Amino acid sequence: MADTSLHASTDMTGPRGPKPRRRLSRNNIFLYGTLLLVSIYYLLPLYVMVVTSLKGMPEIRLGNIFSPPVEVTFQPWVTAWAEACTGINCDGLSRGFWNSVQILVPSVVLSILIASVNGYALSNWKFKGSEVFFTILILGAFIPYQTMIYPIVILLREIKLMGSIWGLVLVHTVFGMPILTLLFRNYFTSIPEELFKAARVDGAGFWGIYFRIMLPMAIPIFVVAVILQVTGIWNDFLFGVIYTKPETYPMTVQLNNIVNSVQGVKEYNVNMAATLLTGLVPLVIYFASGKLFVRGIAAGAVKG
Repeated sequence: MADTSLHASTDMTGPRGPKPRRRLSRNNIFLYGTLLLVSIYYLLPLYVMVVTSLKGMPEIRLGNIFSPPVEVTFQPWVTAWAEACTGINCDGLSRGFWNSVQILVPSVVLSILIASVNGYALSNWKFKGSEVFFTILILGAFIPYQTMIYPIVILLREIKLMGSIWGLVLVHTVFGMPILTLLFRNYFTSIPEELFKAARVDGAGFWGIYFRIMLPMAIPIFVVAVILQVTGIWNDFLFGVIYTKPETYPMTVQLNNIVNSVQGVKEYNVNMAATLLTGLVPLVIYFASGKLFVRGIAAGAVKG
């Protein structure tokens, strides 16, 4: 009898809890509308670059930059890659691409490996003066690069690396150290300390804990570090134009030479194709590992 009255009471009052929100509420319309406008704002220049790079110069001279190409041509891409003049050489961006690869790979590997060991040591192996060392290291991230250009020129000249690829690798490795050390230190600090203590009890040493415990658990923050370094190093122009020479110029310096060339007719389609080719590597890496990037940022980059 009691159960019957209870069910009847429930049926009369109906479901409880907060009222379901409508999908097309005023707040949602405002939110998604704003996101749509911001997306269009950022994607419109990219759209113009893509369609311009697929047009011939007669069609570009008509002046409608937003219209899709009437006749698609990939010749501007071929010219930008293998034929455009970047100074005294007319081999396009291909030489600069391989120079950038030779600069990028060792710079990323060395800076991330050293910074990960630094962050691991500063978070789990406290030593006398570690906090002072960490503070001095982080201060390096706030020193303007421009104030250190000339001292680095003198240093690279003295060690016979001025104008070489390995000189630029050294510069990128050093300048990437502060922010990467901060990221790795914060991430390793967020890992439960019990794992570290248990490994110590089992007899594991500095490198044993690093390779067997810390390294496998730090994949997300490694992805964050890779994306940050690849983006910064690949897109760098200032260090590339100062610390290398024409034979070892990275891709961004050669792109500048193509776009700002004053000889002959201004080929806007080739310029757009060259710009897209230069930015392709960071975009591919980001889209391939975007989820791990967000995960790594959320897991360790904002903790300390």
